[in-house]
Amino acid sequence: MMTGIIFDIKRYALHDGPGIRTTVFIKGCPLRCVWCHNPEGQSPFQELLVRPDRCLEECDLCLEECPETAVSKVQNIVRIDRRKCRVCGTCAAGCPSEALAIVGRRVTVAEVAEDIFRDEPFFRQSGGGVTFSGGEPLMQVRFLSGVLDACRLRGIHTAVDTSGHVPWTSLDGIRQKVDLFLYDLKMMDDSRHRDLTGVSNAVILENLRRLVRYGSRVVARLPLLKGVNDGADHVEAAAEWLSALGGIERVDLLSYHALGRDKAVRLSRPGMPADFLPPTRRDLERIKKRIQAFGLEVRLGG
Repeated sequence: MMTGIIFDIKRYALHDGPGIRTTVFIKGCPLRCVWCHNPEGQSPFQELLVRPDRCLEECDLCLEECPETAVSKVQNIVRIDRRKCRVCGTCAAGCPSEALAIVGRRVTVAEVAEDIFRDEPFFRQSGGGVTFSGGEPLMQVRFLSGVLDACRLRGIHTAVDTSGHVPWTSLDGIRQKVDLFLYDLKMMDDSRHRDLTGVSNAVILENLRRLVRYGSRVVARLPLLKGVNDGADHVEAAAEWLSALGGIERVDLLSYHALGRDKAVRLSRPGMPADFLPPTRRDLERIKKRIQAFGLEVRLGG
């Protein structure tokens, strides 16, 4: 029985493709973007998340329940020794205030498909469908392919939100099952891309070329951070490259938000800077005009 690990299912999503959508978040990502807004999607495995603000002052149940003695309290704040923790979930199961929680759950293709099917009336009324995001959904490509098959049998519109940093064989295996790719371009300069994401962009650009060559519908998405990748050098390089590529349906400008910072702390994820800012509305309008000058359709937001 085909299974995968997901970390969320978001209903009534309005920015992950056309219409009203159900977005399935699949765990695992090959990138380590310094601004990541879903750090809980980076690891392909289940993780223990700590919410210190929910911890009850006089409660020590988690310390008593942990079989690995990986839980401690410092000034009434729960600490997890990640070297000892096996993510068994015992502490989270016994926590009365949900200060501890397991991120990620193993599910079958049939379970996820059934969850998606519940929203079919909204899809039909709005021209929506299901979007697979993450993390990087293609990190669990066999699981993703199985859910795509189930949705296609029901005539549900399918979209995949991808970084593109996956083997071409993975994309090639699902591209005919996907109605729309939402494809991130984070930085055109390869050296800067390595600095900001931990990987080269060579595979990302080559995979996008191939998707367009084979006729896949693609919306390019530019996540933008003020002073990081909103300058003319990156914006015009991306616009020029996408224009020459041809076949791009639209370019979406995605403004940075800081939702990932608190989650990174709760997962004991080090090295998440706290000083990024989103571009201003004026910045976004300026960028939009620059890209439109290359003959591309542009939209603010997803």
